Amino acid sequence: MLKDTSPASGGSHLTRRQVIKGVAGVLAGGGGLAAAPQLESTESAVERVITKGRIRQSVGRWCFKSIPLHTLARTAAGMGLKSIELVPPEDWSVLREHGLICAMTPSHSLFDGLNRIENHPKCTDQIKEAIDATADAGFPNVVTLSGFRDGLPDDVGAENTVIGLKKVVGYAEKRKVNLCLEMINSRVDAEMKGRPDFMCDTVEWAVEVCEQIASERMKILFDIYHVQVMQGDLITRIGQYQEYIAHYHTGGVPGRNEIDDTQEINYPAVIRAIAETGYEGYVGHEFIPTRDPIRSLREAARICDV
Repeated sequence: MLKDTSPASGGSHLTRRQVIKGVAGVLAGGGGLAAAPQLESTESAVERVITKGRIRQSVGRWCFKSIPLHTLARTAAGMGLKSIELVPPEDWSVLREHGLICAMTPSHSLFDGLNRIENHPKCTDQIKEAIDATADAGFPNVVTLSGFRDGLPDDVGAENTVIGLKKVVGYAEKRKVNLCLEMINSRVDAEMKGRPDFMCDTVEWAVEVCEQIASERMKILFDIYHVQVMQGDLITRIGQYQEYIAHYHTGGVPGRNEIDDTQEINYPAVIRAIAETGYEGYVGHEFIPTRDPIRSLREAARICDV
């Protein structure tokens, strides 16, 4: 990937929490936004667009970091979204003011992932901290990540990841919080859009870890953008692995930009397939806007209101 200071490139060891606070980069990989664009008027920005509500929609903070959190929260709530995710606990009071939750809580860095035993003490401590904050707030999910191969065989990395997650999954069960293992594509070598050499780069690798742990609280984060880049066959995989999926992310392919007709994924069909599984979680918009971000978010919310 291009060298960058974001977690998606491998260029720097920063956490989601640091990124969300304004430090360069983010774990799940997006960003690189230019100077803050001119936002739409307040009246148009808060127009309610989600009317069907079969899918509870969320938005990733990092991709809209040019917008002050209070403004984004007010705008998202006005549109009918239910969450802004990957927000650190110290900022959750802003979400509550607007009736929102944080549907996905950040935890450890993807550079110090669970596929290496030596990373387990730090990762498990940070995961437990995130579980406590999430449970205390009544929120649903904490994200966790595998880390990079760096010469480590996939089967060994999976075994190590299982060992690490078994140290915390019982705590997640006790506190009624889902641990969500995120799959990230290893094909795209561009800032915030992929992670070459990332180990958990297929849905099946993530599902195998979940199967070995065998806990109702061990799930996967199904990022539609990353899965399309690596594997495709989205609707089949959604149906096949629905019992393991606790959260979804959106993003256009190629480019990880808007999810409209400028890209290849038929999002209305994919979102309908998700709804038809009986899914009750959240779909988080994690795309990098190329136009007015509020307009792009409103379009995405309308597309996914199936």
